[in-house]
Amino acid sequence: MSKSGLILPYEGVVPTIDSSVFIAPGATVVGDTTIGPESSIWHNTVVRGDVHEIRIGAGTNIQDGSVVHVTSGKFGAYIGDGITIGHMATIHACALRDGCFIGMSATVMDGAVVEERAMVAAGALVAPGKVVKSGELWVGVPAKCIRRLSDADFEDMSKNAPHYVALAKTYLDAGVGRVSQQ
Repeated sequence: MSKSGLILPYEGVVPTIDSSVFIAPGATVVGDTTIGPESSIWHNTVVRGDVHEIRIGAGTNIQDGSVVHVTSGKFGAYIGDGITIGHMATIHACALRDGCFIGMSATVMDGAVVEERAMVAAGALVAPGKVVKSGELWVGVPAKCIRRLSDADFEDMSKNAPHYVALAKTYLDAGVGRVSQQ
């Protein structure tokens, strides 16, 4: 049984993963992908940097069953620091800025941008090229802004990423999810 996820090269390019990253067994990371310190890739998540690049910052968590992908020759996927991406989300060739929150089963499409401290609600679909402005909550299919986030929203959002850093550390300390560098 593997104690960490599957790390695969694509056309000779091997993912670059900081030694403090947790990659759950069953997760897959491919190709031109860089993952920063204390980030975590959870069970059955696929991060597929085969036809363009994927960059994931520090302290970001991509939860169970999510997919991060790119558009060939057009858009990479750029995910900043301290971001929470909920279970079963699809992040496709877009940019997520520091501290934003992507809800469970949400989809963010090609060329879209979710700015700092913005929130995409569970199940929402951010259409290609849309910009979710800092401090906004977007919901629906297609997603649209319904209100500004409150101080209580920001407080709740700020707890998620550190929680996942700590949770990932418990797995790493138990010898699960640590990636050996090639």
